[in-house]
Amino acid sequence: MKLYYHPLSGHAHRARLFVSLLGLDAELVEVDLLAGEHKQPAFLSLNPLGQVPVLVDDDGTVVSDSNAILVYLASKHGRTDWLPEDPAGLAAVQRWLSVAAGELAYGPAAARLVTVFGSRHNPQEVITRAHALLANLERHLEHREWLEGTAPTIADVALYSYLSSAPEGNVDLDSYPRVRALLARIEGLPGFVPFVQTAAGLRAAA
Repeated sequence: MKLYYHPLSGHAHRARLFVSLLGLDAELVEVDLLAGEHKQPAFLSLNPLGQVPVLVDDDGTVVSDSNAILVYLASKHGRTDWLPEDPAGLAAVQRWLSVAAGELAYGPAAARLVTVFGSRHNPQEVITRAHALLANLERHLEHREWLEGTAPTIADVALYSYLSSAPEGNVDLDSYPRVRALLARIEGLPGFVPFVQTAAGLRAAA
């Protein structure tokens, strides 16, 4: 199994983290985004959208999109602990995957894009979105340790990378102790691999 990734991509880290949490062996293939390798024919043959991550399984199955990779791996390996089979549990997890592709992507992830990659997003706008999401998460976690159920699911994995790196986008996590506790619980899981930190945003002054 091969995982095409870039170390500074939170989407790629999301997939790498879950591969490791499942204890799977995967060859990590770094895609040089700065050199435009993701726009070359060889990579576009794997993902026509030119985005990392991409998973190529041992049987030749190609899966692009980080959330799709989480679903694929949990389903293929029968890990109903990570991806529930019951309709209500499955729907609850899917809701958070939508949040990861929506509010998370256009809040904390976009704020980090500004400082780490020079994106032209409006900094104040995306930081405001990030705090709105964090406030909702803080309320949601008032009486629970994980986003859904009593154990971690792919919902927690899907949100981890960009929440943990939010300070790099000038999004302060100090006012969200429950969110920080969730991140710490994920970091304590067997097989956890950290997301590379950059000296950007609030971490530049740390």
